[in-house]
Amino acid sequence: MSDTVIYEQDGGVATITLNRPEAMNSLTLEMKEALAAAVRRARDDAAVRAVLLTGSGRAFCAGQDLREHAANLEAGRGLAGTVRDHYNPIISDLVEMPKPVVAAVNGVAAGAGASLAFACDLRIASERASFALAFAAIGLAPDSGASWSLQNLVGRAAATEILLLGEPLKAPRALELGLLTRVVPGEELAAVAGELVAKLAAGPTVAYGAIKQAVEFAATAGLRDALEREAELQEKCAETTDHKTATAAFLRKEAPTFEGR
Repeated sequence: MSDTVIYEQDGGVATITLNRPEAMNSLTLEMKEALAAAVRRARDDAAVRAVLLTGSGRAFCAGQDLREHAANLEAGRGLAGTVRDHYNPIISDLVEMPKPVVAAVNGVAAGAGASLAFACDLRIASERASFALAFAAIGLAPDSGASWSLQNLVGRAAATEILLLGEPLKAPRALELGLLTRVVPGEELAAVAGELVAKLAAGPTVAYGAIKQAVEFAATAGLRDALEREAELQEKCAETTDHKTATAAFLRKEAPTFEGR
């Protein structure tokens, strides 16, 4: 794997770190391919029960590397297929990951970088973090699922305002809007995010995956369809070892131990 993305595993937690700190972790072709591979690796490894996504240095991710993009424009390659070939699969794999994904947003998250954070299930941010979706400032429509994730997180009106105006959102305002789970001092971010993802990794993995599926489905479904989907998913969860042992532990008034199966 390229050293532009670091993949580490500790027990049931996989940590994916964007690692071009000198360029604010802006995304080159090499880095996008490495990130896609890391996300797939975490998705497919049954030993991984929760994922942490973060950035090295002072930024989470500044989005597309504009020097590389400008070179593609100069050469007549346009977007060079990167939205469909890279961004879309990465976002889909994060959203559809059958296990929880936490973003530890350590600094600036801009463009596709902001969308990476929004595709995660929970977002813990440093007080120094900020979000910028300034696609319009360079004459572009949004990519990487921003039109979908923003609308789901903050509603249509706020999403439209954020995308049209492109003004940076500092961490406290992002928390008010519902983009963040929690804001902490920068020096506490790694510990707080690590504690959260470790807690998730020790939880009922199949149930977490089912919760993600239920919420995503219900976002665009009618009530009756959502009820039926819930019934299907709960029936699946009812067959898991985790459900059976947790139910027995509850009756014994004991804390359950989940195995993720």
